[in-house]
Amino acid sequence: MNNNEQLIEKFYSAFNQKDWKTMQSCYHDEVVFNDPAFSNLKGKAAKAMWHMLAAAAKDFSLTYNQVAADEINGSCHWEAAYSFSKTGRKVLNKIDATFEFKDGLIYRHTDQFDFWKWTQMALGVPGILLGWTPFLQNKVKATAMRGLKKFMNENGYS
Repeated sequence: MNNNEQLIEKFYSAFNQKDWKTMQSCYHDEVVFNDPAFSNLKGKAAKAMWHMLAAAAKDFSLTYNQVAADEINGSCHWEAAYSFSKTGRKVLNKIDATFEFKDGLIYRHTDQFDFWKWTQMALGVPGILLGWTPFLQNKVKATAMRGLKKFMNENGYS
C-alpha cells in the first residue's frame, strides 16, 4: 500500500470513529471539496464540514473499500449509515470518492452519490415526490450551506 492509499485509509478510519481532527489533518490547507450537497468548499470550510458531520452523526457507521491511489490521483467507495439529523430517518448513502494529492495530503476531494435516492431516504415522501427536482435539491443545498456557515461561526472557523 502506497502513501496516498494509506492517507485515504487514515481519513476513512478516522471518520468511522468520528475523529474529525484526524480527518482534517489529511487535508491540504488549499483543499477543495465537492459533493451533491456541498459545492466548492475550500480550505477551512471543507475541514469544518467534516467536523460538523462527525459531531452531528447519530447511529453512525461507515464502511469503505476499493481504495486505490497513485502519486497524483486516488479513489475509494464508501458507505455511510446514519440517522439524518433533521428528520431522524435512516440513511444508507453509497458514495464514490475521487482525490487529487499535493504535498502528501488530499488537495481535491469529490464525492458522487445519487442525490435523489438520498432525499428519498432522508426526507421521506417529499424526497420521493420532489427529490429529483432542482427546486428541492437547491433547497437542500442552501440549507446545508446555511448550517455549515452557522457551525463555522459557532466553532471558531471564521
